[in-house]
Amino acid sequence: MLSFGKKSYNRLIKKVEKTLSEYYMLKENDSVLVGVSGGADSVALIHILKEISLLFSLKLGVAHLNHSLRGNESDNDALFVASVSDKLHLPCFVEKKDVIKYKTENGLSIEEAGRLVRYAFFEDIAEKKGYNRIALGHTCDDNAELVLMYLLRGSGPLGLSGIPPVRPGTKSNISIIRPLIKTGRKELIDYISEKNLSYITDQSNLDEKYLRNRVRNRLIPELKDGYNPKIVETLNRLSSIVRSEEEWMENELKFILDKNTLVKEDNRIVLSVSGMNALHPAAKKRAIRSAVAGVKGDLRRISYSHTELVSVQLEGNSYKWNLDLPDRIRVSRTGSSLVVSKEKNSLRSIVSKSGISDRLNFEYVINEPCRVNAEKEGFKVLFSEIMNISLEDISKSASGVAFFDMDTISFPLVLRNCLPGDRFTPLGMTGSKKVSKYLINKKVPGESRLKLPVLLSSGRIIWLAGHVIDDSVKVTLNTRKILKAELFLA
Repeated sequence: MLSFGKKSYNRLIKKVEKTLSEYYMLKENDSVLVGVSGGADSVALIHILKEISLLFSLKLGVAHLNHSLRGNESDNDALFVASVSDKLHLPCFVEKKDVIKYKTENGLSIEEAGRLVRYAFFEDIAEKKGYNRIALGHTCDDNAELVLMYLLRGSGPLGLSGIPPVRPGTKSNISIIRPLIKTGRKELIDYISEKNLSYITDQSNLDEKYLRNRVRNRLIPELKDGYNPKIVETLNRLSSIVRSEEEWMENELKFILDKNTLVKEDNRIVLSVSGMNALHPAAKKRAIRSAVAGVKGDLRRISYSHTELVSVQLEGNSYKWNLDLPDRIRVSRTGSSLVVSKEKNSLRSIVSKSGISDRLNFEYVINEPCRVNAEKEGFKVLFSEIMNISLEDISKSASGVAFFDMDTISFPLVLRNCLPGDRFTPLGMTGSKKVSKYLINKKVPGESRLKLPVLLSSGRIIWLAGHVIDDSVKVTLNTRKILKAELFLA
């Protein structure tokens, strides 16, 4: 670890030295690649690290990604960063990427696309050129803004923990450090003014169509003026407290997850259902998220509703079901095992016997009368065994309720979405009819037809949920036991 007891140049340098020491960001002879956008924060960072490097033998380099978002302005930013590097006699690595194209191809927001491309570029250069640290210019103001954004979105502890001062990169032996994370933006502007340094003002930072800019330029000033003059410090303190507790909970979770893991492979984790259900609800959801992260590599696009859905389904009476999450992640239960896997192919399609690719969006297996919580699909179905209901009462029941002669069906039942080619015999009719044609005649829109739950027994459709049952399973005067199904839409 660096020892920062030697002469410092000013108060800001001392603050940065303290941050580097507190979080063990650097050691002597480290190689540090500094991400420089050309803005005030990154320009200050590279100059501060240059001063520190003279004392502690740090090898420095500059990296700049041209996002190609602002045409000539983006190109000029790259030229400016190259000139800064030249004046400091530092190697500079500049690359141009089409972030718009990457955004479109991957279905991301422009901010997320830019972040992913930028970090991949930094780590690629660091690995190729032998840098073991990547230094970025995030400040305490950036952290406060992010915490507030996550708070507005209803995030959990991970979001409220803010920007980590140090985190491992995706490539081995590379760490990402933020030496300015306890420094305010105003302090950096004062430093730049004192040193008579130039920097670039990115006009997109004033565009209030972006939430971060509205938080930075409107909400934080309003909170400072009308509620808490030290709102930035308060949010950073909250971030620090939550991050510390989050780290402790994650360490506890490793023990819990190991205890309940039956099989662990690169793209597959098998957990004990009984062990998971014995956990506190909060620990269970964390374990689910951790298992997903273990096979997926990250938690992008995995929301609270996904983990809540898995948790609720685990508590049900169905012993066999599948849930498909974003990015080819499948969570399934078979008996006493919960399997989290990353599939090779898209989970949104299956191949029918005819060779036609059909869309399979959801499938639930029902082994006995129970409740199916298909929250992701926007519905719930309650199955129950009943006695003593008249045919007249059945005929007057609501469209979302169905009754089946239990002697005509066989468990397990399967609840899935409608697929092309599905056929059944509507109540009161003879001969089969295509489900799609029946729904078209009933004026059901195409998008709704694709999402419609259908119930199958022994491979045949017995219910178009919310519409009609198959004639073969109807209740008669000779029926002894009745299965009741109730559809509830979210």
